[in-house]
Amino acid sequence: MGNTLARAACYEDDEVVGVLPGQDDTNANKPNEKGQTPLWLAAWSGQEEVVKIILGRGDVDPNESDNGGKTPLLCAAQNGHAGVVKILLGRANIEPDKPDHAGQTPLWHSVANGHEGVVESLLGRGEVNPDKPDGCGRTPLLCAALEGHARMVEILLGRNDVDPNIQDEQGRTPLSWAAGNGHARVVRILLGEDDADVNLN
Repeated sequence: MGNTLARAACYEDDEVVGVLPGQDDTNANKPNEKGQTPLWLAAWSGQEEVVKIILGRGDVDPNESDNGGKTPLLCAAQNGHAGVVKILLGRANIEPDKPDHAGQTPLWHSVANGHEGVVESLLGRGEVNPDKPDGCGRTPLLCAALEGHARMVEILLGRNDVDPNIQDEQGRTPLSWAAGNGHARVVRILLGEDDADVNLN
């Protein structure tokens, strides 16, 4: 029965999902071989109605991660599913800053992929650390600079708790990565910061 629910989540079969959670023998938290629960699968593919139905059960853990440590919220954030992100953030027991096994948070992934709406939703939560580094010491700002996401850089620098001079494990700053990758607009934005140190790597 758990596998049937997982398949329904994958294929957005609202009718099947709507029936199964009401059955006593349905394990809505049952993962597949990759550790992906029905909620995880629905969040990954942006199925808002299916996510709502699954969350309607009181026994569903919205923070259950797959084998790589990715939660449903992280998956939705990574893929830019803003509606699913808002639904999950509305849960009282959600962990909005929970990282995957690489140390990358939902905010980190949404910044890396340039999902502005998702980034703003996540930054609206006080529990989210906008300067949290991943396993390689790269913060969301550093990642945005490396990828050339100018708008992400502007949003993050608009906060007073983001360090424009942060260095990763290689000792490189956001400015260093932006300049090295030819992201001229990002370079101009960073140089416009009063406390940006151009002498750092």
